[in-house]
Amino acid sequence: MTREGDVVLVYVENKPAFFARIEAITPDVKPLWFRVKMLILQIPFVVVTWILREEYINGAEFTMGGTPIRMERVEAPPEPLEDLEEEEDVDGVKGGDEGRGGKVVSLAELRKQKKKKG
Repeated sequence: MTREGDVVLVYVENKPAFFARIEAITPDVKPLWFRVKMLILQIPFVVVTWILREEYINGAEFTMGGTPIRMERVEAPPEPLEDLEEEEDVDGVKGGDEGRGGKVVSLAELRKQKKKKG
């Protein structure tokens, strides 16, 4: 289900055309229709509001002026573990443990320990 804050890929004539972020989804005066405010991610930014049914917001094809349009919610692909190689940095602390239950190390504590040693 597509919601506010989601990024969608908009297809025009079955070809990827642009990305947009859903800014707001509010009921329209027509029952079962919604006003979908989108920030089109291009330069310069463009804000549009389309009036759509729920099934169109969630990926069903519709037409605008006879042109087939479809919106598909985009999800970031999972980060592969091999890209998170552990490398030892200058302070002797291993990196790359984000999101894998790694230990959080205070930089202030590391500095204190270095001063005591040196």
